[in-house]
Amino acid sequence: MRKNIQNKIILIFYIIGMLLILAISTFSYFILKEIDELFTIEEQITRLKLITIIAIILYTVITLIIKYFISKSVLKPINKLIESAEKMASGDNIDIYENIPRGKNEVDDLVNAFSLMTKELNQKLNEVNRQKKQIETILLHMTDGVIAFNMEGEIIHINPAAKNLLSLTEKDNTFDKMFKRLNLEVNLEKIIYLENWTSSEQKIDIGEKAVNLFFAPFQDENNKPTGVMVVIQDITEHVKLDNMRREFVADVSHELKTPITSIMGYADTLLEEDYDKETQNRFLSVIASEARRMAKLVTDLLTLSRYDSNKIKRENTQFDLGELAKGCQEKLRFEIEKKKHNVECFVTANVPPVEADKDGIERVILNILSNAIKYTPENGTIKVYVGFVYNDAYIKVIDNGIGIPEKDLSRIFERFYRVDKARSRELGGTGLGLSIAQEILKKNDGSIDIKSEVGKGTEVVIRIPVVKK
Repeated sequence: MRKNIQNKIILIFYIIGMLLILAISTFSYFILKEIDELFTIEEQITRLKLITIIAIILYTVITLIIKYFISKSVLKPINKLIESAEKMASGDNIDIYENIPRGKNEVDDLVNAFSLMTKELNQKLNEVNRQKKQIETILLHMTDGVIAFNMEGEIIHINPAAKNLLSLTEKDNTFDKMFKRLNLEVNLEKIIYLENWTSSEQKIDIGEKAVNLFFAPFQDENNKPTGVMVVIQDITEHVKLDNMRREFVADVSHELKTPITSIMGYADTLLEEDYDKETQNRFLSVIASEARRMAKLVTDLLTLSRYDSNKIKRENTQFDLGELAKGCQEKLRFEIEKKKHNVECFVTANVPPVEADKDGIERVILNILSNAIKYTPENGTIKVYVGFVYNDAYIKVIDNGIGIPEKDLSRIFERFYRVDKARSRELGGTGLGLSIAQEILKKNDGSIDIKSEVGKGTEVVIRIPVVKK
C-alpha cells in the first residue's frame, strides 16, 4: 500500500510521455511529408517508426531511472519517517499498525501517525509539567534551603528558605559572590572535579543562626558534571541543645564536686587530729549538710532522667486543687514562721476538681511556695490564689520578694540555671526545681508561667485542665 502513490506517479508520467511521443511522431510525419521529397513514403514511415521506437526505449529507461530516484530519495525517507513517527507514538517493541487509523495513501498515514505522536507527546509533556510543579512546590515549602548553580557559577534555582537562611540579596547572584560574602572558602571547580578529595560540608554562623551547608555536584544523562547543588540546613537548635548538654555535664560535675570536696576536707581533718566535742559536732554537721545536699541533687537528677525517658509511674486521680494548695502551705509552716512571712490562701468558689498526678502536682506547688519563702525577705507577704478559668484550674503565687531580672526570665527553666548561684547554694537550691516542675506539668497537660520584676516580687501561675463533665 505504501508504494501505491509511487506506482501511480510513474504510471501517469509514463502514459503522458507515450502520448507526447506519439503526438510528436504523427506531427513529424506530416512535416517530413511536406518538406522531404527525397524519400518515398515507405522510407519515411520506416524512419519514423525507428525514431519512435528509439524514443520509446529511451523514455522507458528515463522513466525507470526517475522511478528509482523517487523511490530512493523521496518515498524511502517518507516511509522511514512514517515508521519512526509510529514508533515514537506507540513506543518501541510494540506493533501499533492495527491501532493507527489507515488512510488511503502514505500522506494520510503520515498525518495519522503524526497526530498520534502529537497526542502521546502532549501526554508526556503534561506528565513532565506535573512532576515539575510538584518538585517546585516541595522546594518552595521546604524548611531546608536549596540552591543549584551551573558550571559558570550562576544560580539556576533557589528556594525562599535558602534566601532566608543565608540572608541573601539580589547582588549575591553567583557562587563566588555569595560565599565570598559569607567568608566561606569553597571552590566550584574543586567541588565538581575533586569531590572525593574536597570537604563537601561546611558549618557557619550567620547572625544568631547556625547553618550547615552540604555541597554536591550533579550530572546529566551522560554522567558529565553540569553544576553544583547546595543544601542549607538550620542547625541553630541542635547547636543550642549541644551547648546545653555540655553545660549540663559541667554543671553536674561542679555541683557534685563541691559537696564531695567539703565532705572529704572535713573528714580528713577529723581523722588527722583530735578535736573537742563541739568542733567535731560542727564538722560533722557540715559533712551531713553537704551529704544531704548531694543526695538531693542526685535525687533531682534521677527524677528528671525518669521524666525524660517516660519511666515515671504516674497515677492520675481526681482531687481538689484548693485543698492541695492549703495542705502544701501547712507542710511549709515551719519555714514560713521562721521568716515571719504573712501567707494567705484564697480559694474561689466552685473550682472543679482536676485529674492529674497528685504527688507530682504537690511537688510543683511545694517547689513554688518554697522558692517564694526563700527569696522573700523576712516579714514578707505571699498570697496564693486558687481559681478556675475556661477549662483550666489555676494556682497563682504572688510574693514581694527580691524578684528576677528580665534577662534571666527566659532561662530560669534551664537545668542548673540560677540567677544568683552563691545565694542559691547557700539556701540549698540545686537549680533543678523549676525544670522538674515544668516537666511534671507537661506530663499532666498543664503549664507554668512566671512574671517578675527586680525588687518588687514574682508572680507564678500554674494551670491544670479540670475534669470534663
